[in-house]
Amino acid sequence: MKNTALTKTHEALGAKMVSFAGYNMPVSYEGVNIEHETVRKAVGVFDVSHMGEFLIEGPKALELIQKVTTNDASKLTVGKAQYSCMPNETGGIVDDLIIYRVKEETYLLVVNASNIDKDWNHISKYNEAIGAEMRNISDDYSLLAIQGPKAVEAMQSLTSVDLSSIKFYNFVVGDFAEIEHVIISATGYTGSGGFEIYCKNSEVQQVWDKVLEAGAEFGIKPIGLAARDTLRLEMGYCLYGNDIDDTTSPFEAGLGWITKFTKDFVNSENFAKEKAEGSKRKLVAFQMEERGIPRAGYPILDSDGNEIGKVTSGTMSPSLSKGIGLGYVTTEFSKVDTPIQIKIRKNSVLATVVKLPFYKTSS
Repeated sequence: MKNTALTKTHEALGAKMVSFAGYNMPVSYEGVNIEHETVRKAVGVFDVSHMGEFLIEGPKALELIQKVTTNDASKLTVGKAQYSCMPNETGGIVDDLIIYRVKEETYLLVVNASNIDKDWNHISKYNEAIGAEMRNISDDYSLLAIQGPKAVEAMQSLTSVDLSSIKFYNFVVGDFAEIEHVIISATGYTGSGGFEIYCKNSEVQQVWDKVLEAGAEFGIKPIGLAARDTLRLEMGYCLYGNDIDDTTSPFEAGLGWITKFTKDFVNSENFAKEKAEGSKRKLVAFQMEERGIPRAGYPILDSDGNEIGKVTSGTMSPSLSKGIGLGYVTTEFSKVDTPIQIKIRKNSVLATVVKLPFYKTSS
């Protein structure tokens, strides 16, 4: 297992450590419900340094990114970020990612930890004909996510940057925790506001310590991966390996909004055909109407008990105190308010297809 630069710090804090995407990561410190509520009501800090980072640079950088991703990266100006995905040749998704335009000809691609090698090889294959400059800096950089409604107020003393001015999917390069030239971005995956800090491995301990110190009066806590999962699921955000993978198309997954046919990308012709003809299955959100916690792999049934799909993500929502989940069903059962059943062990438990997000923010 790989360690992040903060692994020993997490262990010293009493974190429960697990193997995740090949990394030794903190899954929880005090418990998922406490940590979840901390992010929803105050502020929490996550070590997500396992994420991968690639730099794509030079005059051919945009051409390569346009080829291997579905969204239109030509719309990005310096200081803006974009959610996108990388399609494969067979109609599925190599990975979902965030693209940052750092300079005119420099882009930072942030990819999922479990897919670093796969993504690098995939992009490299298409770069053979294009010739952009590529650097895999995943092992050199750390990433902290500071999330929650009090994040900006709690962290403002650590930087000369006006944190409240960084809009969603924007970023700045500035000072933070007495370190120059860090990326401060607002691309959080929790739905409760906040921002992320990208810095070198040698700098992250100082950043972590100062974040906890500055956030103490605001109730800051370190947050593990278990709460990160419940927070993202309450927002209906896809998790690669669960809700999207090499066999799911962007249109099945509800990611048609990041699939732009104003350009040519990998397999774009077949994706355009799928958009025109419609997908045979759709990723839906559902909430339980009876007691029961849905889990990945559980069958989804229609009201007559026929299997129509499978759960991809599920949990007991700490904010809503009811079971929620995502799963693929045949398209005819994908409309909001459609009654379905989740097969939990031997029981068929009533549920309803609902509109996302599950958790509505007050802002």
